[in-house]
Amino acid sequence: MVKEKGRKVIAQNRRARHDYTILDTYEAGIVLMGTEVKSLREGRASLADAYATIDDGEVWLRGLNIPEYHLGTWTNHEPRRVRKLLLHREEIEKLIGKVREQSLTLVPLSLYFNDGRVKCELALARGKKSYDKRTDIAKRDAQREMERAFSRAAKRRVRDLHR
Repeated sequence: MVKEKGRKVIAQNRRARHDYTILDTYEAGIVLMGTEVKSLREGRASLADAYATIDDGEVWLRGLNIPEYHLGTWTNHEPRRVRKLLLHREEIEKLIGKVREQSLTLVPLSLYFNDGRVKCELALARGKKSYDKRTDIAKRDAQREMERAFSRAAKRRVRDLHR
């Protein structure tokens, strides 16, 4: 059997970048059952309500929805079970300190296959206030408007050259 190479994204949490300010990211492995991996290979997962917690020196991913494998039998997994994340001890100690001292949150940004293994991109994040979200939206809209204006000007120049 040929091993997979590269990175294949399964699911992304797009709301996370809107609701949180991302301070740092970590790549973590996930402890999964066989039917969960088969369901992920079909691209079926949702990070919408997912978050991570640290309990007894271990990092746990909660709220991740991996639907049951449609060809699974009685050995199928529970869709919203708590899953353990695999990180180095030093990374876990650093996360424990930052989450407790600075009141930060652990948010999963994406779930992907990296050379055939399921990985989770975990972010250390701070929640945004509503006025922060509004300024981000205003900046993004201004950037889009500038790009549109440049595009229109470039099209006019090309049109004028062909006359």
